[in-house]
Amino acid sequence: MSRTGIIISALCLWIAGLVPAKAQPSYPSYDKLWCYRVWFSEKTNSAGEYSPEDLLSLPAIARREKYGIPLVTESDIPVSRQHITTLSRFGFRLKCTSRWMNTALFTTTEPKDIATYEEYYFIDSIQLVKIPSEPAKRNLDKFGTTDVMATPPEYDPRKPLKGDLLHESGLTGRNVTIAVLDAGFVNADKIEALEPLRQRGGILATRDFVNGAGFVYGYHNHGTSVLSILAGSLPDIINGTAPGADYFLLRTEDDLTEFPVEEDYWVAAAEFADSAGADVITSSLGYFAFDDPSMDYSFSDMDGDRPFITRGADIAASKGILVVNSAGNERNKEWKRIIAPSDGDSVLCIGALRQDLTISDFSSAGYSSDGQVKPDLVAPGVAIPVQNEPEMWHSGSGTSFSCPVVSGLAASLMQAVPEASPVDIINALRESSDRYNRPDSLYGYGLPDLLKALRILEADHTFMPEAMMTAGPNPFTDEILFWFNEPPGTLTVTVTAATGETILEKRYSQYVARSFRLGELGHLAQGLYIVKAVTDRGNRVFKMIRVNR
Repeated sequence: MSRTGIIISALCLWIAGLVPAKAQPSYPSYDKLWCYRVWFSEKTNSAGEYSPEDLLSLPAIARREKYGIPLVTESDIPVSRQHITTLSRFGFRLKCTSRWMNTALFTTTEPKDIATYEEYYFIDSIQLVKIPSEPAKRNLDKFGTTDVMATPPEYDPRKPLKGDLLHESGLTGRNVTIAVLDAGFVNADKIEALEPLRQRGGILATRDFVNGAGFVYGYHNHGTSVLSILAGSLPDIINGTAPGADYFLLRTEDDLTEFPVEEDYWVAAAEFADSAGADVITSSLGYFAFDDPSMDYSFSDMDGDRPFITRGADIAASKGILVVNSAGNERNKEWKRIIAPSDGDSVLCIGALRQDLTISDFSSAGYSSDGQVKPDLVAPGVAIPVQNEPEMWHSGSGTSFSCPVVSGLAASLMQAVPEASPVDIINALRESSDRYNRPDSLYGYGLPDLLKALRILEADHTFMPEAMMTAGPNPFTDEILFWFNEPPGTLTVTVTAATGETILEKRYSQYVARSFRLGELGHLAQGLYIVKAVTDRGNRVFKMIRVNR
């Protein structure tokens, strides 16, 4: 073969990818990169070009329809791919986007002259949100503390809020989806407390927004501790605040560094939670100080509008999601105040109480800089039973742990009164709290009473029959609803076929709600059924017909 033929053959092999013509430099590791947040001035597509199904899951559509929220607005359509492509030609590599904010997060291998690119017509502004830094394993007290216990801790954080009474009524957060935004979920796939959650397939999705992957069971165990408070079940040790809910596990926090770029990850995760159909976002994270002090927030920035993450949290709330965030653990340090995104006017900010229900020395103080009552609520957050390692128990202290107490029990309210909006739930929780008429900067509106909050919501949203009890619809397809004019006390519901065979039975020693939903009846054959409800206040028998849709 001639020299020319050899060269051509080699070139063909290189083009085909069979042999490398020249070693290409690898892209640097994350710690050696710069990150830039680019704000675009426009979107190149319009809302009219998309159907709801293009952008939202069916649960997300259902949530928006229930609350009368527009299905597709300009904030829902994607960031311009055209603008991203243009910047990629100049060494900007896309990390993630925010359709709500119309921003894109890019990494670069070298610093960029921001002023040069801000001259482009489609760019509003560019912000440096991360610089190269040496990763270092941190023991950040922003996460609170967890201590290994030789014996399981004996404390139930549900009880001061009367949340255990809702759970005894079967109101455990069923049919509610909670997105947990955190630093990682090490051992969440192994610990005993989460075995019931795993067995029933209650973890619907996982996503790592820091590394752009689906694996979240590494990096940090803070999210595992939080999840054990929410969904954990270990008799006499851990009583989850929402053991019946389903979950998205979303990693947004890089525990090795602290930069504003983590706000971008948080907002991207919130957008995922929205489109996937989450009902609640619970976040035991927050920001004010960074590894580069020039990026720090001032207290004047905690005004419910300026931090990027706060703006994202408020938009999430506008999409019909209940957003609950820890207040921060800063009161015994120089900062002292709440941290973003808890300054958001639509964000439920949670402080931490000791077990004697006095405020902890670390729970961040309010108000926000624009005068909002913050924290909104307080809940137990000292020596809370958690698990983040197999066959071991821990005691957790921090607003990180009071936050899931409230967010989980809020899911019980959502199950009990599904017609209530997140705003309704926030208002009911505030109104039910022990300092509602005298809020302050440490306790906010105080410790909520879940039974009282339930009554407030029922008064506005739950049908009250004139008779002691009624049930419907009749005919039914896959569920039967019962309404009571007063909480029934004890409750036993049985469904009997026309043959006399008992199909199912539900018993509650204390049922505290004024409505009861008997679901999962779609498997029953068509025909007549006898439905009997026995309560402390009397009994009723209903003849009901099962039909197909």
